[in-house]
Amino acid sequence: MKDNNAKRYIYWGLTAVCVIAVCIVFWYCIREWKNVSGFLGRLRSIASPIIYGAILAYLISPVYNRVSRAGLKILPAKMKSEKHRQTIAKSMGTIASLFVILAVVSGLIQLIIPQVLDSLRGIQESFPIYLQNLYAWIQKLLADNREIETIVIQNIQTAVEMTEGWLQNAFTRFDMKRLLDFLTGVSSSIFVLINFVKNWLIGLIVMVYLLNIKDHLITQAKKIVYGCLSVRWANHVIEEMRFVHRMFGGFIIGKILDSLIIGVICFVGTSLLHIPYALLVSVIVGVTNVIPFFGPFIGAIPSGILVLLVSPIQCLVLLIWILVLQQFDGNILGPKILGNSTGLASFWVLFSILIFGGLFGFVGMIIAVPGFAVIYDLVNKAVNHSLRMKRLSLKTADYEGLDYIDEEKKTYIKSKE
Repeated sequence: MKDNNAKRYIYWGLTAVCVIAVCIVFWYCIREWKNVSGFLGRLRSIASPIIYGAILAYLISPVYNRVSRAGLKILPAKMKSEKHRQTIAKSMGTIASLFVILAVVSGLIQLIIPQVLDSLRGIQESFPIYLQNLYAWIQKLLADNREIETIVIQNIQTAVEMTEGWLQNAFTRFDMKRLLDFLTGVSSSIFVLINFVKNWLIGLIVMVYLLNIKDHLITQAKKIVYGCLSVRWANHVIEEMRFVHRMFGGFIIGKILDSLIIGVICFVGTSLLHIPYALLVSVIVGVTNVIPFFGPFIGAIPSGILVLLVSPIQCLVLLIWILVLQQFDGNILGPKILGNSTGLASFWVLFSILIFGGLFGFVGMIIAVPGFAVIYDLVNKAVNHSLRMKRLSLKTADYEGLDYIDEEKKTYIKSKE
């Protein structure tokens, strides 16, 4: 009996110490948030290659798994050893995964870079014409009011002269400080670009390692979970991790496929409608469509501005076409590919995108829906568990119009209004 009491006291003592320690750490993080955020930023920068590699491995794992399984079926069973056979199958999966990634990256570069250069060249050549057209349009618009016309035209001429003078001074005057600032900016940009490419190249290497040892890592993780938790809670944790995998994997991969189809349809439509920069516009629309709800509208802004510089009428046609695509994707294509995979209402989808996007930026907007779906599921399970303990109904409909619950009889008293 004394031993049980001692164990109970030790348990509650350790619990109290842990709670106090967590509160102290939480208070310190709030008080020194600038230093903590700076440390987390440095840590994220250091771990960027590992993060990139983990993301690539997770996204490309379906290709790796299929090719590896196909390799095991193709390879003869009578080899030196089963381990050697599995190694060859994994190598085939790794090569196929690298080929797919390199093909996608090189394809996007070959599609986007020439289109961007052509767009910039076209804007550079057409910009004086745009200014002349704008100048003529303002003259025609203000022709009825000569006083306002004179003031507006004088201000425009003054602004143009000031801009031309500033540009001439910027390029003709030799200023050592300005030159050093320019070189510093260029060198820092080059350094950022080199660091970005380096992180992704290291990420590819990390991806290869993770793909080949992912089964072993999963096995080790299960062993740790069962070693640290009771069997009951370990089963719950592993079941929830499977749900997280289904939610993120199904949603993100399905959304990528959905966006790819939308990009192809957009290219076909813009080509038939003779909209300029059809390929570049389609890539922008397809990439931004990965973001639920707001994606098509985000892609419509740069695409519309790009086409507006060529023709306002074609810009209007493009915006109407993107709106049609958004309706088609939201009502027909998206439900066919994704189904009701998250189970979230439209309000919670919008809510999650706004919150996650504000906290984590572009990446947060992509993972918002599956991430919030996981949180929603955890809260729902916790609420249902609490209701079971109280022997109350789990049906949401039973609480509609509820006035109160009789404590003794557990009957649901609803208002008569």
